[in-house]
Amino acid sequence: MIVCLAANPSIDKLFEIERLVKGDIHRPQSFLQVAGGKGLNVARAAAALGADVNAVPLLRGHAGKWLEEQLHAEGVSASAVWAHGENRSSLSVADRETGSLTEFYEHGAVVPSAAWTELMHTTASLFEGSSWLTISGSMPRGAPDDGYRDLVREARDAGVRVAVDCEGERLRLALEAGPDIVKVNQAEARELLDVPTARREEALTAAHKLRQLAGGDGHAGLMTRGAEGVVLAAPDGTLYEGMLYVRGRYPVGSGDAFLAGLITALDRGQGWDEALCLALAAATANAEIPGAGRLEPARAQELAGQAQVRVV
Repeated sequence: MIVCLAANPSIDKLFEIERLVKGDIHRPQSFLQVAGGKGLNVARAAAALGADVNAVPLLRGHAGKWLEEQLHAEGVSASAVWAHGENRSSLSVADRETGSLTEFYEHGAVVPSAAWTELMHTTASLFEGSSWLTISGSMPRGAPDDGYRDLVREARDAGVRVAVDCEGERLRLALEAGPDIVKVNQAEARELLDVPTARREEALTAAHKLRQLAGGDGHAGLMTRGAEGVVLAAPDGTLYEGMLYVRGRYPVGSGDAFLAGLITALDRGQGWDEALCLALAAATANAEIPGAGRLEPARAQELAGQAQVRVV
């Protein structure tokens, strides 16, 4: 089973408009909302790909009830922890004329310390019989900066492999516990490593440095590069690069779908080349339809056959 921590879930809303004009009133041509935040996006995408998933979200108030109902309707198993207040909302506005996307993310309310402790205990209670833990996205305000680090350590002590996708100080601290995989995007890698990452050679060097920070041998460092694909320093030190020459209009959540595809493939015992193919395919399939973390499984499998992955 793959356990997906969702410490700061949100109701993710997508407006599509013909043209975004500052100061104007806009009437969207279409509107969609999903149970979002990076952790729930990963869980939903992995479940769509056929993985055995259990999400662990921190839910609050009326928004939390809606999130719980959505997860149930989508067939995503969840072990929710409840706290006072309301879950946050996030808004993406897609401009059809330019193809651009404007995004607004709420921080969310402060989490009570007792609720955070319960969230960590609930997650750890699922480790027996589980193979992977994914830790994705931000923490709610009030959570300890070292919260992810302690959970990584506890999971690894229990024999559960861990993939981390976060940023800033929480990522720096989580790396101290040696996650099996650290997955970041180009901007996050540049901030963490304080090195350029735009060029191919720079990206490969960054992946190697990510692997070293995660623990070196036996750990993987991975950096997604948007339209330029992905680079990976595998646990044995092998460097990979991957590309899929298909683009979609709705990139929100593609990084989460990427992680879902990667861990789903690895959980099935597939190699890194196959895992990267499914990850790239899941990310692209996500970008082809509205709504973060949503994809058509058959389309993802089709796209996996088009992905190009090679050893550097």
